[in-house]
Amino acid sequence: MEERAFSVDPEQAGERLDLFVSGRFPDRSRSQIQRWIREERIRVDGIVRPARHRVEAGETVLVSVPAPESPTLAPLDIPLPIVYEDEALGVVDKPSGLQVHPGAGPARPTLVQALLAQWPGWEAPGPPERPGVVHRLDRETSGLLVVAKTAHAYLNLSRQIRERQVKRRYLALVWGSPDGPEGVVDAPLGRDPRDRRRIAVRRDGRFARTHWRVLRRFEHFTVVELVLETGRTHQIRVHCELLGHPVVGDPTYGHDATWLERVPQPERPLARAVSSRLKRQALHAYHLAFKHPSDDSPCRFESPLPADMDAVVGRLWKQEGTG
Repeated sequence: MEERAFSVDPEQAGERLDLFVSGRFPDRSRSQIQRWIREERIRVDGIVRPARHRVEAGETVLVSVPAPESPTLAPLDIPLPIVYEDEALGVVDKPSGLQVHPGAGPARPTLVQALLAQWPGWEAPGPPERPGVVHRLDRETSGLLVVAKTAHAYLNLSRQIRERQVKRRYLALVWGSPDGPEGVVDAPLGRDPRDRRRIAVRRDGRFARTHWRVLRRFEHFTVVELVLETGRTHQIRVHCELLGHPVVGDPTYGHDATWLERVPQPERPLARAVSSRLKRQALHAYHLAFKHPSDDSPCRFESPLPADMDAVVGRLWKQEGTG
C-alpha cells in the first residue's frame, strides 16, 4: 500500500472530496475513489469524511492507495522513438496503437514496458502499474509525452501538470468546417453515467477547457490546432464532438458514417477514402513544452505529422489543387 498526501490550495476550496481526490488520480474512476472513501482509505486532516465533504484551503488529504492487483510489468523489446533523454527524464514520440500503461480491457503491450527494456536498471518512480507516467495519450493518439526517470523529476513534472504549466498542442483532422478562425470550448467533463467507457459533458464534471484554431480548410474536412488548458480524459475528442466537428476516425465520438452521408454523392468516394485510410482517430500531440525539473530551463519539442495523417492531408491538398 502507498500513502499519498495532498494539500488543498485556495482555488480548490469548496470541491467535493471525491472530485478533489479524482483530480489527483486521473486514471481512477470516480466510483473507485468513492469506494476508497467508504473503505476509509481517505482521511481529511486525519478524519474520515464522506464523499460529499467540501474540502477547505489548508486541509491535508491523505490517501492510502491499495496495492495494484496487476502483476509486475515485464520489459518488452518494442521499438520506441525517444526524441530526448537525460538522467532525469525522457521525451517519447508515441506511435498510434501503443497503450501508455496497463488499464481496463484486454492486456496489450505498453509504452512503459518498452521503456523498461530500453532503460535497463531504471528505478522507475510512481505507481508500479504506470511507472514514470505523469500524463498520458489515448492508445490511438500519436505524439509527444514526457516520462520521469527519477522521483524528483516525477514530483516536479506532476506538479507542473497539475498547475497547468506544461504546454501541449495537438493537430487534428475534423469533420466539416468550424465557424470562425478560432474559439474556446469550455465544458466540464465526467464519466458518462450510461456508459463508463465514455466521457460526457456533465454539470457536476471537472473543469475542462480547450482552445482551437483553424489551420487549413478543405471541402469537407478541416485541420485544426488544439491547445489544452486542462488535460481531462478524452477531452479533445469530447470537446470536438460538442463543437459539432468531431475528430475523423474517432470510433467513440466521431460518427464517421453519419458525416459521410452528408457528403454529396460525387464527392463521397474521396471522403470515404480519407475516413478509411486512417484506421484511427486523426489526432497527434505535436508540441510539448515544460520546465526541466533539474534547473527550470525551458524544454520544447515538436513532432511532425505521422505518415498516415500526413498522407491523408496531402491527398486532400492535392485534390483541392486539381479540383
